[in-house]
Amino acid sequence: MTHALSIVREAVAIARAQLLPSLITMIVVGGLCATVLLTTGRTVGAQRSVVQSVDAIGTRAIVIHAEPNAGLTPDVVDRIASVEDVEWVGAFSSATDVTNVAIAGGAKVPVRRLWTNDAQSLGISRAGTPPDEDAWASPRALATLGMRLPSGGIVAADGDGHAVVGRLSVPDYLSDLEPLVVLPHEASQGRDAVSRLVVIAGEPQSVAAVSAAVQSLLAADDPSAVTVSTSETLARLRGVVDGRLGDFGGGLVAGVFLLSAVLETAVLYAFVMMKRKDFGRRRALGASRSLIAGLVTTQVALLSVIGVCVGSAAALLSLVASGDPLPDAEFCVAVAVLAIAASTVAALVPATVAARREPVKELRVP
Repeated sequence: MTHALSIVREAVAIARAQLLPSLITMIVVGGLCATVLLTTGRTVGAQRSVVQSVDAIGTRAIVIHAEPNAGLTPDVVDRIASVEDVEWVGAFSSATDVTNVAIAGGAKVPVRRLWTNDAQSLGISRAGTPPDEDAWASPRALATLGMRLPSGGIVAADGDGHAVVGRLSVPDYLSDLEPLVVLPHEASQGRDAVSRLVVIAGEPQSVAAVSAAVQSLLAADDPSAVTVSTSETLARLRGVVDGRLGDFGGGLVAGVFLLSAVLETAVLYAFVMMKRKDFGRRRALGASRSLIAGLVTTQVALLSVIGVCVGSAAALLSLVASGDPLPDAEFCVAVAVLAIAASTVAALVPATVAARREPVKELRVP
């Protein structure tokens, strides 16, 4: 441990004494990080933004619309929930308009019965049992009903009423049902007709397979009264966008790192040749070849850390100032680690050259 600290201290002293080579090394490494973050980093940020935008449309959604005579029942939820790679499934009844019981002639909002395998993902803590059916309303539905809090009553035109007991969290794939009010039930309860069935696949690539499995499990009395729509085209588009942008970014990173490694090797080799007399003197004073090589590589590693920090900070500030999407933290850390590693590896050739200088020969250099 003491020996390692001594090498680090000596490497710092050499770097401070040789300001020009040290500055050039930091500029090369910092420029490398800045270039990668401003090019590939911007691409990665744009890639993530585009993919998130496509996902927001619903790349994993499979929606089944059933006519009243289709004979689609709530027990289909349990069958579909057992399919591999199904993340969420929910069945909705046809809608019935309701109003706030406290506001005569108030705005109408559609209410639907809901059967699902995961009510908690919607913020629903419990399901009701007929006839004691509690209603859960989305923020938009509450605003339409004139309720500041999820507490009150709703009533249909036929006098059927329900208590609003909770606030509903509406995911993107159910946003077209807004304003949404549901009466949650266990999938095994009731034989009401299902009007709409929503299935969310675990991965966009699984949409086609999950869709085929879902259609085989519907068990509708009249299959012609059932319409299936999927996001398979969007899922394929997502895969193409993700793959193309990823390939472009990876190739650019490889090119930039290769060029940087060549430049850094050349700079360090020139530095070694300029200071070969100093290395020869150290060898004459008893320094081993491994010590000389360790000093050079440690010096480069320390300078690389400084260059990476400065270059990365400058690039990220530039992206923020220009309003461009930022790459994620994992990408930034990976670039920093790879830059330091590439710089250290690039220093091995000059370090080996420095370690192999013969003391007698180098001390003759005027």
